Amino acid sequence: MANTQRAQFSSRLGFILAAAGSAIGLGNIWGFPTQTASNGGAVFLFIYLLMVFVLAYPLLIAELTIGRYGNANPVRSLSAVSGGQKWIGRLLGLVGLLGATGILSFYTIVAGWLVGYMVSPLLALTGFTDAAAWLESFSETRNLALMLCFMVPTILVVRNGIANGIERWSSRLMPVLFLLFVIMVIYILFQPGAMEGLKMYLIPDMSHLSPGLVVSAMGQAFFSLSLGVCVMMVYGSYLSKTANIPKTAAQVALLDTGIAFIAGLLIMPAMFVAQHNGVAIYSEAGALLSSDTLVFSVLPAMFDTMGTAGIFIGFAFFLLMVIAALTSAISLLEVPVACATEEFRQSREKAVWWIGGLITIASAVIVYNFGDLFGLVVTVTTEYAQPILGLLFALVAGWLWHRNEILKELVQGSPELGETWFWKIWPGYVRVICPILMLLVFGWDWI
Repeated sequence: MANTQRAQFSSRLGFILAAAGSAIGLGNIWGFPTQTASNGGAVFLFIYLLMVFVLAYPLLIAELTIGRYGNANPVRSLSAVSGGQKWIGRLLGLVGLLGATGILSFYTIVAGWLVGYMVSPLLALTGFTDAAAWLESFSETRNLALMLCFMVPTILVVRNGIANGIERWSSRLMPVLFLLFVIMVIYILFQPGAMEGLKMYLIPDMSHLSPGLVVSAMGQAFFSLSLGVCVMMVYGSYLSKTANIPKTAAQVALLDTGIAFIAGLLIMPAMFVAQHNGVAIYSEAGALLSSDTLVFSVLPAMFDTMGTAGIFIGFAFFLLMVIAALTSAISLLEVPVACATEEFRQSREKAVWWIGGLITIASAVIVYNFGDLFGLVVTVTTEYAQPILGLLFALVAGWLWHRNEILKELVQGSPELGETWFWKIWPGYVRVICPILMLLVFGWDWI
């Protein structure tokens, strides 16, 4: 076991906001609405919600419980619950660490674009039109500069530790994010064309249902809840022993899913508002145009049609995106930093700078080989690595970790839990049902 004096979140609310901040990021506000728009609207929404409930939530409990039991970084925590197969746990921890760094390497590039689109309208308003145009252009120099503008604040927050860094900034940024969301949704829903997007988002067309849609929905559920890359395991290791893990996990999952749903209420109607204003969003064949860069093409075009008001609305929207991206990025960086401070006995400040530097170099490599690497890294890490690692974590929790040890850990925050329906269902569910469901989803194309 690790040192019991290890850093902790100072309150349950602080943990929930930090964990929700990790989960609520580009996966919700960029990924989920884009996936929904590309996969027929409401049918994707309902399959996604089903995946969160039947797969992501039970596995979120498993990751948080493994982390709190190990009271250490994911390599040690997974080793501690792997019984006589400790090498399996250590290997999975290292692979999860690589998954987190892989996601962060492309995440910082996209987040950098958000910074550029946030600042650009203000520069244009003050007469710096050339600088504004450069920030919205696509070039290696611009991508590299904006990536650095985002990566440095991420490093600085993680450098300050758990309570003074991650928890403090998550607790400040998350209420701002919620407020901005509510304002933006109310505004968009009253614009001409918004109701058409709302109908597509909420009324299902089952003709769009396909095996590929189900796989995408599962990947999206794992990506948006930060599962399969050890983030929730690390956060669980900083969680108080008195916390009720199933209840806390439910609150995090509900916050995350609620924000994803609200993001759809914002983006889907906004797309059709843009279409009403003359912006093309679908091809003649019905495919979504610019699906990977939806928020960087369709929405700025819509803001441009709104005159001066559009400048401030655009700034508020991209500020919201930057806040969401930052709360997720700090959780991804914390995974390798936690490993380095404990495995190499390094100071947090030293570890965060050299690890942040290596991830920055990886991001730069992607920037200079964008066409070949960006889409590949996104697909490998989010659609395959996360669900597969989530499956392996479920197998560790279900088959290698002794059931009595799991119960001992869980009842510390909920003494009556052993007598509840949750305990009668969850262990077997994670052990058998989750792996079977995930294998069926992956194998659907071959059935």
